[in-house]
Amino acid sequence: MGRLGLVQKDAKELPLRERKKLRTRQALVDTALELFTAQDFTTVTLDEIVDAVEVSKRTFFRTFTSKEDVALAPEKELWAAYVTDIESRPLSGERLLGAYKDALFAALEQMTDGWEQRFLASRSLADRTPALTAHSLRHCSEVSANVVRIVAGRLAGQSPGDTELRLLLDLMLAAWHRALEAWTSSEAAQQDRAALVRHMHEAFAVIPAVAALAAQDG
Repeated sequence: MGRLGLVQKDAKELPLRERKKLRTRQALVDTALELFTAQDFTTVTLDEIVDAVEVSKRTFFRTFTSKEDVALAPEKELWAAYVTDIESRPLSGERLLGAYKDALFAALEQMTDGWEQRFLASRSLADRTPALTAHSLRHCSEVSANVVRIVAGRLAGQSPGDTELRLLLDLMLAAWHRALEAWTSSEAAQQDRAALVRHMHEAFAVIPAVAALAAQDG
């Protein structure tokens, strides 16, 4: 995935041309989310978005594939960082769940300042827009399949198998979604990134007990 697929904290280290691309990308995301929130996702046109940012449709389509893509940009930025981390993180079959969790914390840490507010706006839109919900679910499925392929390839010849790899990932993702539910339902003053991290630690801490309950039915 290209550098523009992920808004990184070290953007100042990029060449001027790349920094300009990142600024344009961020302006498109911010503007699109503002318009979608103030009006309605289905009624906001692509022309309105690019006109507000003063760029062409061609520029838009160099970075995003659709309105759905830009509306879910904060979510996709996080999971792009997650995949990149998994590709290089040391892995072993004995501590794979821990690697899955650590990669998510690492990806979250890479997000730029203000990411959490954009993520909240994006998630709120998805919750009330069926087209975005479907797009988000499809993206989640694609990322999960990609992560399993990457991990399976890196652990070739070792256990666990693909089914176990996917179930472990799904277990981590279930805890992540529980953390998101707790975070988004809290008061606005408690919706900063530190609060999200706390909810993640709390949700992840329950996983061993859940696994033990499952083992009882084995």
